Amino acid sequence: MLNKPRLPETLNICLTSHRFPILSRATDHGFLWPIARGLAKEGHKVTVLAATSPLKKPEVVRDGVRVFFLHEGAKNLSHMSFQMAVRQRFAQLHKEDPFHLVHSIDKSGYRIGSRKNDFKVAMAYDVEATQMSQLFAIRAMKQDTLGSMLSTAIATTYKFLTTYYGGDRRLLSTADGIFVTNPEQRIILERYYLYPDYHTYTVPYGIELGDLTPKEKSFELRKKLSIPENAHVAVTLSDMTQTQELAPLLKAFEKVAIKKPNSYLIVIGNGPKFKDIEYQVLNHALGNRVVMPGAVPASEIEDYIVLGDVFVNLGSRTTGFEPTTLEAMAQKKVVLGSEVSPIANIIEDGRDGFLLRPADVDSMSNLLVEIFSGTMPADEIGDRARQKVVDLFDTPKMVQATLDAYRKILISTGLYKKH
Repeated sequence: MLNKPRLPETLNICLTSHRFPILSRATDHGFLWPIARGLAKEGHKVTVLAATSPLKKPEVVRDGVRVFFLHEGAKNLSHMSFQMAVRQRFAQLHKEDPFHLVHSIDKSGYRIGSRKNDFKVAMAYDVEATQMSQLFAIRAMKQDTLGSMLSTAIATTYKFLTTYYGGDRRLLSTADGIFVTNPEQRIILERYYLYPDYHTYTVPYGIELGDLTPKEKSFELRKKLSIPENAHVAVTLSDMTQTQELAPLLKAFEKVAIKKPNSYLIVIGNGPKFKDIEYQVLNHALGNRVVMPGAVPASEIEDYIVLGDVFVNLGSRTTGFEPTTLEAMAQKKVVLGSEVSPIANIIEDGRDGFLLRPADVDSMSNLLVEIFSGTMPADEIGDRARQKVVDLFDTPKMVQATLDAYRKILISTGLYKKH
């Protein structure tokens, strides 16, 4: 160990993620591409291991980043679990040109991490590799009653114990570093997951803002959805796996529809509870005032966001920042977010958006009526929201922060000495 090599100037980095949308916008893991490209631009070698590609190609090289899609091509590895496929392909590539560090965005790199000492490689994960997001999702459903608070506390505790001892503790034991996007994730990791704070790195992954210049509303889309030109529109997204997630918004919008007859709500998404949510809409006598276009291609979601005056996201399907919420802010929309979701770390309530308890129907309906009535400075709030996102999610800053974290992780492993 006395002859440890110096930390190299040029790093050989392997990113692993089941989904890696090279051509996508700000959906799923859309933030990955600008970071991978930025690292390559800085002169580092970047290899990505992912599952499938819309192009159906087993390998793509673009902007200096080499991407292998392990479930594509004649000799693909779809016959084995993705974790095992990742480790097998990694081992082949590592033998040809050894990697310094593996950064697993989800759980896909775990099999590499479990053998990191054999590979002599540093192992980092995103916090999304854990099941922490399930705890956030349960908390988001809490209502302001004693019974709801107690049941939520019990459900959260049970979910934590089953996920922590059911896999998260084992995964974290293989980590040399964990990436988080906000302070709450960091606190939860240290306090409840017992993961050392000095191995946790905060990098606010978000979206690539290069293509997010403010856009005009689409007349064709408005016509397709049968929404009048002078209508006020709120937009939300849902994976429609739970009916209770949308229930407060529909109740609130029932009140809004009475006071503002020219208001519409667009609910984007599809899922197992689509018919149940459709039934809820009819029960609230909202009829054609709620538009449910179903699943929308990723390339078109921005057009729906732009069509709205307000973007509502009171769920918590992830522990990180919802890309669509950030995109709405970048498009100068008034955002209504959950005060128990990570977006609360970005939005300053009343200044560049609004934070609500997901079950607070009265506050939600009052806010929507105010916005649609023009009694609130929506343009100023939208301008401040865009500036907040532009300042926080600057791609070169994110790339540099990621690179700085990689270097600290490599030093902390003891495999290298400082310059």
